[in-house]
Amino acid sequence: MTVANAPGLANAPELISDAGAAAPRRRPAGGAARRRVLATYLGLTPFAFYVLLFLAVPTLLALGTGFLDADDRFTLDNVSALADPVILGTFASSFWISAVTAVVGAVVGALVCYALLGSRPDGPVRSFVDSASSVLAQFGGVMLAFAFIATIGIQGLVTIILRDTFGVDIYENGVWLYQVPGLLLPYIYFQVPLMIITFMPALQGLKSQWAEASATLGGTKLTYWVRIAGPILAPSFFGSLLLLFANAFSSYATAAALISQGAQIVPLQIRAALISETVLGRANVAGALALGMIIVMVVVMTAYSFLQARTARWQQ
Repeated sequence: MTVANAPGLANAPELISDAGAAAPRRRPAGGAARRRVLATYLGLTPFAFYVLLFLAVPTLLALGTGFLDADDRFTLDNVSALADPVILGTFASSFWISAVTAVVGAVVGALVCYALLGSRPDGPVRSFVDSASSVLAQFGGVMLAFAFIATIGIQGLVTIILRDTFGVDIYENGVWLYQVPGLLLPYIYFQVPLMIITFMPALQGLKSQWAEASATLGGTKLTYWVRIAGPILAPSFFGSLLLLFANAFSSYATAAALISQGAQIVPLQIRAALISETVLGRANVAGALALGMIIVMVVVMTAYSFLQARTARWQQ
């Protein structure tokens, strides 16, 4: 019997042709990949438009005015104003108020996050703290300033109770609420919730197996936090600290509502340069001040991004 007459191979060409006809033709993978990439870019178009229109363009305009004089001619006089002792003093005030509130907010927020580790992730306590932190972190501006004025202002409820009932005058040495030190309490008010939001995922990323392995090898709880959890959480903690610093450094509305006289911090100095009726011709100095703020913010946020990249693998 020849190969051509074999029963199993007699209909082989027909089977091959049928299988070839039935098999679907695959389109090149390159076309599908290009369509997916195009769809991704189209989906990002609204966000890119928002960033361009409301972030990039205003920033470029603000920076551009810092290099122009009143007649729209190029000049470096506005930038040289950054060396003025008054402006340097406002930057120093902004730095220390941001640093103090960031450190206090980071420490208190981290302690709250540590305390929450003992509660169930889906329990009522964790849900309440998460919801409250999300709201209070955005509670600022005129509303927050009014809350503190009504509470501890010169005629605030707490101020009157302390003065009339306990004989304690919190403003005996001056009305500090309407000066730079008065910004400490309002800023800490929204810094702590922001720390809880940003630092809690890092604590949740700690694996129970690490603590169990440390205990199995004879390590104490202190050893676990100092040698294992501490180094892992350090980049996330300092990254959150930098975020809190940037948040306080760029805050304007709360300070503008509390401090109506003077310009002791950089955002208020920018406002004074734009709307001052006593010193004219300084509007473009606001652009130079904005340049200084942007440089600080770029440095801080670059460091924050680097630290977040270090901790991203532990939060998987």
